[in-house]
Amino acid sequence: MEKLRIVFMGTPDFAVGILDAIYKNNYEIVGVITAPDKPAGRGQKLSVSAVKEYAVANNLPLLQPTNLKSEAFLEELKALNANLQVVVAFRMLPAVVWKMPSLGTFNLHASLLPDYRGAAPINWAIINGETKTGVSTFFIDDKIDTGEIILKKETDILPKETAGELHDRLMHLGAETVIETLHLIEKGNVSTEVQPEKEEKTAYKLNKDNCKIDWNQTSEQIFNHIRGLNPYPAAWTFFNDEEKQWNVKLYDSEIILENHDLKPGTIISEKKQIKIATANGFIEILSLQFPGKKRMNTKDFLNGISFSKNAYCN
Repeated sequence: MEKLRIVFMGTPDFAVGILDAIYKNNYEIVGVITAPDKPAGRGQKLSVSAVKEYAVANNLPLLQPTNLKSEAFLEELKALNANLQVVVAFRMLPAVVWKMPSLGTFNLHASLLPDYRGAAPINWAIINGETKTGVSTFFIDDKIDTGEIILKKETDILPKETAGELHDRLMHLGAETVIETLHLIEKGNVSTEVQPEKEEKTAYKLNKDNCKIDWNQTSEQIFNHIRGLNPYPAAWTFFNDEEKQWNVKLYDSEIILENHDLKPGTIISEKKQIKIATANGFIEILSLQFPGKKRMNTKDFLNGISFSKNAYCN
């Protein structure tokens, strides 16, 4: 059995859950690689990654390269003398990096590959109305999320589950899967499976355009869109009323299936309730955020605020 010397690479909270599991299972972590600090917010104070916070708190050796191909970084990485690299929610690695350790470099991805390769697998699985998802570990190759599969673990997506809730469940499932993968590598028992060739579903990078709600869709599609972007980065729409327009983020909602002859996007505001017409009913908005305000439930938001009969979303 070969003793593992691990370099871990990752940046966000999701990666911290996996790093924590590796650390608490007493594997030797010889280095942690994460993104450089970057200015954030109005004051442009330097913001550090969640992985950096964890590494510093646990006295793990830390590197924050700006260029993964630089000679200086490659020398530092080589000096760590790792025989395995574990990657979770990081950036694409150059071949000189992923080929460096003798036991290879494996990645944890939050989908059942080959479906939902890309930047936002958790969000798109919910947005597309999937009922199952999972996690996959695979050895990295020269493309994105295409390497040979080591392990896959499946889980149901609950009917009203948000991206935030699924994120946390997949983080725990991912941690278990990574530890199991480490056991297999440690014992030399790894067998891999080539990813099948199929027309896969893609986890496109989220941006302002694909987070905007299309009110011509069905209530089910819009409900999935909203929960698939809750809490981050959040689905959004324009509220229009009496020549005013606001860019509004929507978080929690309910489906109302009901026949009507209203134009999709029409806002009905009554009795501490906001519902918005869709192609086949309404979406009731349970929590939202107007510009310059904090996220609020609809009942509190409507205290002292009302919309006219001409209000609509687009």
